[in-house]
Amino acid sequence: MGIKRALVSVSDKQGIVDFCRELSALGVEIISTGGTSSLLAKEGVPVIGISEVTGFPEIMDGRVKTLHPAVHSGLLAVRDNVEHQQQMKELDLGYIDLVVVNLYPFQDTIAKPDVSYEEAIENIDIGGPTMLRSGAKNHAFVSVVVDSGDYSTVLEEIRKGGDTTLETRKRLAAKVFRHTAAYDALISDYLSNVTGDPLPERLTVTYEKIQDLRYGENPHQTAAFYRKPLAPEGTLTTAEQIHGKELSFNNINDANAALQIVKEFDEPAVVAVKHMNPCGVGTGVNIHEAYQKAYNADPTSIFGGIVAANRTIDADTAELLKEIFLEIILAPDFTAEALEILTKKKNIRLLKMGEFGSSKERSSQFLFTSIDGGMVVQESDVHSVDVSDLKVVTDRQPTEEELKQLLFGWKVVKHVKSNAIVLASNNMTVGVGAGQMNRVGSAKIAIEQAGEKAKGAVLASDAFFPMGDTVEFAAKAGITAIIQPGGSIKDEESIKAANEAGIAMVFTGVRHFKH
Repeated sequence: MGIKRALVSVSDKQGIVDFCRELSALGVEIISTGGTSSLLAKEGVPVIGISEVTGFPEIMDGRVKTLHPAVHSGLLAVRDNVEHQQQMKELDLGYIDLVVVNLYPFQDTIAKPDVSYEEAIENIDIGGPTMLRSGAKNHAFVSVVVDSGDYSTVLEEIRKGGDTTLETRKRLAAKVFRHTAAYDALISDYLSNVTGDPLPERLTVTYEKIQDLRYGENPHQTAAFYRKPLAPEGTLTTAEQIHGKELSFNNINDANAALQIVKEFDEPAVVAVKHMNPCGVGTGVNIHEAYQKAYNADPTSIFGGIVAANRTIDADTAELLKEIFLEIILAPDFTAEALEILTKKKNIRLLKMGEFGSSKERSSQFLFTSIDGGMVVQESDVHSVDVSDLKVVTDRQPTEEELKQLLFGWKVVKHVKSNAIVLASNNMTVGVGAGQMNRVGSAKIAIEQAGEKAKGAVLASDAFFPMGDTVEFAAKAGITAIIQPGGSIKDEESIKAANEAGIAMVFTGVRHFKH
């Protein structure tokens, strides 16, 4: 049958004039609407206004123009159905063989910080998705283009055979339904948030592919990296990679873990991560001092790890960073001198994050965890505590310095896999025990890692002590203060053990399980 008639209506007009000019040269009649029609006419491309086809004016500020039987009959008619052919002939309706539509910029509209609800609603496209869906449903006969990246393919196939191939039409139709589904999901998400219903009875999420990955967690698993629409600045999905190899699946997960931890701190901080757990965290008067503390926390585990900083990497810090093998360094920025030093290492990945602020400045967001046959959804754990939130439960009050270290350890332990124990001293981690089946096991690992540094250190636990054994073990190592949620039926046992050892203990009333 071939492509003889096209309907074109686009909000994003990039490349549309050249595309339509070439279609016209190939003998395709072009129907268009509103601003698209005016642009094509201005550029000398022959065009028929939609009202000439429908016999009805565009009304209600353009809200109603293509919602008409003359349009949708031309899109939905089954070309080899005799009854459809007869109806089209009797009603003097023309077929539409090609639809070129992209939608009102709803995403760009709601991204504006001062957007009004009325403006957002006005930018919900109705006619566009309807034409796309009609054409895509009838892809056995109709080509539907929603992506300007497909213009060249469509033109090439028309030049060769007068029409697109069925294989191409199937591919284009699939893209259309992905596009309209994502568009509707974004509108649904916006309205759900406006009405205060972020966990509705039906939840549809949409993401945009950033890149395919070489493989997933292991070489036999396929993987890709996606970005949420309207992802905020200072997240991994908006980072600029300025040097090094392509990120891997494990790189992305580890880097995100490091980023979430370093965002806990307002002062200069550096976090080193291996396998989603921090192996070293330090703060200091500057990023150079913070890195030294993070490194010295565990010089063995940092090798081959990811380092995140919340300040610009300078030359002095870069000189230290270059001395060991690191997979990734991410920071708000790098000085020119630091880049000159670090880019001499061919494979290291450098990620420029821009300013990302602290965890306290992040708006609440939701985390999605896949399970077999579904997923679970929860709010991100952005809860934080300060001194006023702490309840001292022992005879001995913690010193001012101990309180400072306890809060430091608390910021870190919430990001360690449960069961989690963190030892801290002098604004750095000295021991980390992660992911054990019992809390004493995690404490033993943290204390063994700390060695002599455990003496005089403080201990942070992500959840309460079910009995007093962890306190007793900490006392033998020389721990002087403990921060934990409290809430166990055996809290008194732990408090008694702390009092007997002269340990100060505070409760937060909040746990930080991380599975």
